[in-house]
Amino acid sequence: MDKRKMTEAQRAYEAKRAAKAGLSLDRWLDRKEKAAAEEREAAAKARPTTPSEAKGKQGFLARLLEKAQKPL
Repeated sequence: MDKRKMTEAQRAYEAKRAAKAGLSLDRWLDRKEKAAAEEREAAAKARPTTPSEAKGKQGFLARLLEKAQKPL
């Protein structure tokens, strides 16, 4: 979180957490932002890339309807 966007209460809360971890507030916020960025990257890599992967496993009814749509 950017310091400019934090309220006094949020800043106090984060300062307590930083003190508990033995870090300065700046280092705590940097570490927190870095961890959030890594998490976002991991989530982006885990997303399916092709439409068939995004569709996922079809249920019984969906497969049945798909077969019904095909010509004989």
